[in-house]
Amino acid sequence: MLLWRDDFSTSSLEEVLSYQIENRAWSKELRCRSAALVNSRLANEISQDDYLASRKRTREEVVECQRRAAILDTHIARRTVRPLLHAS
Repeated sequence: MLLWRDDFSTSSLEEVLSYQIENRAWSKELRCRSAALVNSRLANEISQDDYLASRKRTREEVVECQRRAAILDTHIARRTVRPLLHAS
């Protein structure tokens, strides 16, 4: 992902949705990278130490990606959910 901010209060819904699309693409990239890393290790193309170091970095990125997804989901829900009307 490119630039990131945690506060989307001044962003339009379209901007937030655009960030969500970027974050989903990043998530997909991380999943593909993880699969390629496992395959490289299984084929003995990389050492155990290199594998563990790469897995650690990838895991940190996955955690950040999930954190961003949660923030975006919250902002989208706040903007799209209508309050319930109380029946009189």
